[in-house]
Amino acid sequence: MEMDLDSGIYNLIIYLDKAKELQIGSLGEFHFQSGYYIYTGTAQRALRARIARHKSKDKKLHWHIDYLLQVAEVVKVLVWPGDKKAECRLHKQLAIQEELAVPVLGFGASDCNCKSHLLYSAQLPKIDQDYYIQMINDKG
Repeated sequence: MEMDLDSGIYNLIIYLDKAKELQIGSLGEFHFQSGYYIYTGTAQRALRARIARHKSKDKKLHWHIDYLLQVAEVVKVLVWPGDKKAECRLHKQLAIQEELAVPVLGFGASDCNCKSHLLYSAQLPKIDQDYYIQMINDKG
């Protein structure tokens, strides 16, 4: 999907080249395996600016994802139309995939009742945007 949205949901596909122990703010210290992570977030406005902030290394560490992104690289960004409720629906649909696992409970999910908004895969995940757009809209 084009990045012409001013607000919406985004997935950051993140690659971590080496396993690391990381302190994630007040959430605690966790072991992160090398591989790919999918972070699901939302921006109610200024979606491009939010994504640019995530890609930057020079920032105040505010969100859980900021800590991981200090040592990992964003390799792909997917954007979707939708609000906070659709963000959680999308994440829950992605989490159903067998090859994706929840690496840290509570990560990025302090403002909702999801287990986490971060998923892990040893291999680069394949995400069919058309399929997921249909899924989140059907749950509407």
